[in-house]
Amino acid sequence: MSDPAEPPAADPAIVATVSDLDRAADVLLPLLECSYNVLIICEELAYPWRSHPDLARRLDDTAKAHGVTVLGSGANPGILMDTLPLLLTALTQRAESVRIRRRTNMSRYGAILSKFGLGLTTREFATARSRGEVVGHHGFEQAVGALAAGLGWDLDSVDVGEVEPAVVTTSPRVGDHMRIEPGRIAAVTRAARGVLKGDVVIDLEITFGFFEPADEVVAGDDYRIVGEEQVVDLRSSVGFDSFLSTIAAAVNASTAVVEARPGLLSMGDLPARSVAAKGERRAGWASLGATTSQD
Repeated sequence: MSDPAEPPAADPAIVATVSDLDRAADVLLPLLECSYNVLIICEELAYPWRSHPDLARRLDDTAKAHGVTVLGSGANPGILMDTLPLLLTALTQRAESVRIRRRTNMSRYGAILSKFGLGLTTREFATARSRGEVVGHHGFEQAVGALAAGLGWDLDSVDVGEVEPAVVTTSPRVGDHMRIEPGRIAAVTRAARGVLKGDVVIDLEITFGFFEPADEVVAGDDYRIVGEEQVVDLRSSVGFDSFLSTIAAAVNASTAVVEARPGLLSMGDLPARSVAAKGERRAGWASLGATTSQD
């Protein structure tokens, strides 16, 4: 739609526009005021209570006033950076720390690659970063906040580092929408730490790029939960595909956002079964649509 103040008759609304919550709010608020349930993949809406407390409260109040729900969903943050590790902590009676390392393939992506600085020389990257043109991944503070809230930790601070080059390629690398030439950045990394009583209790790091088998940094995901009585490790040598995972998370949560209680929610507020894969239900909807059109 071109104007969120004049939406068509539908439910829910799925918003896939920008990563910046202050800008996304210009779309969200009119939809909520029109009594839409809203699912949005804006990373900063995954858990904005710590990073944007005033705006979070305004969204929550507006949604409740109109009896609807607004939900931040996606892969990171969302399922892979907060919901999944929170579920893993259930395997220990008391979690002492959470460590996540994600190295995710970005070769399917298009326009958003510019914010990571992929395809630039290291000099161009430094200049673009100083101008605020390269910001890396959004949502670190929100992922840390969601994890901490789920574990009942009142963090001293959340420290988010700058995006840094991780791989400079020596050969061409080709994605669906970008070709990276030799001598240019093929992967970048960014980290965040949640500190409690002087100790790092949440340690997140993601590397985004076009990977090759010979790279020192290869695609894959590692989760480590240090618990009171055991250490829980989950490792994937291939890694979760962020492109496909984001789409799936939004599709599966679209039903949950309609059925959930009113207000501003995060993925951690929803029961696992409400966001489980909906393939069978989707097939039923498709069948119903075909029957209706024939009738």
